[in-house]
Amino acid sequence: MPHHPYTWPTTPTTLAAEQRRLAALHPEPWAPPDRPLRVAAAFVAFVRGEQGPGHPGDHAWVGAALLDGPDLLAEAVVPGVAGASYAPGLLALREGAMLADVLTALALHAHPAIPDVLLIDASGRDHPRRAGLALHLGAALGVPSVGVTHRPLRARGPEPGSLRGSTAPLALDGDDVARWVRTAPGVRAVVAHAAWRADAETAAVVVVRSALGHRTPEPLRQARRVAREARSRAG
Repeated sequence: MPHHPYTWPTTPTTLAAEQRRLAALHPEPWAPPDRPLRVAAAFVAFVRGEQGPGHPGDHAWVGAALLDGPDLLAEAVVPGVAGASYAPGLLALREGAMLADVLTALALHAHPAIPDVLLIDASGRDHPRRAGLALHLGAALGVPSVGVTHRPLRARGPEPGSLRGSTAPLALDGDDVARWVRTAPGVRAVVAHAAWRADAETAAVVVVRSALGHRTPEPLRQARRVAREARSRAG
């Protein structure tokens, strides 16, 4: 993963300005390659008692994993400290810097393997300023990115069909910003968010191809496992 020095905003005002700047950019669109996807994902596991909106300075363990199709190539974990409490549309203040740190550590473990795309538990274009954390992180690291969440942030649209791979559009102010995606039969749909260099259709393709029989795509499952195991070892 290429390393791009980047200073994360530290106030709501500077973050909002950076989000507006990123949203106005038009980077070259990315398309998934016709081979198994190499997907990196990261997940924040806050110390028990510090979940929820939390506070600045909350402690966490941050896990990351890189998969090539179904194969786990590398994993990494770092301790993290939240930059802020959670507020809608401002997740990057709380988690952005520590997610970037663990993905940079993952790049060292995985070298020379480079991810095709990042998968982040956050929104992208479905955001008040059209640049949620999934988009922000991809831009900061110079890697295409897709967000995956349990529900949309502001976008609205109908539920998808019941079959694996069924999708349905989610629109915000008339723009196609995400897709509902059924990742497995009989499970609730997740939201695939357009983010950095990835439109909503591409995001849905990445999420379906990365979901290996579970509701949550496998790279995020592995990143979550790494983070939670580190938290458990720390007590």
